[in-house]
Amino acid sequence: MARINADVRLCQGYANCVAAADDYFDIDDDGRVVLLHSDVPETDYSRVAQAAHSCPVSVLSVER
Repeated sequence: MARINADVRLCQGYANCVAAADDYFDIDDDGRVVLLHSDVPETDYSRVAQAAHSCPVSVLSVER
């Protein structure tokens, strides 16, 4: 199973990840990413990895 990593303190709240996978990512009241799930089943890997890759400040990654 893959795992999402986030450097939350560097998040700038663009929310590209939320637009691509709102079942895994959200933005809190301070404008920082919140991981709704950190483990990613293989069936969702491609979609969640693309969502993480869409982050303009590269604070997200998905590792197998």
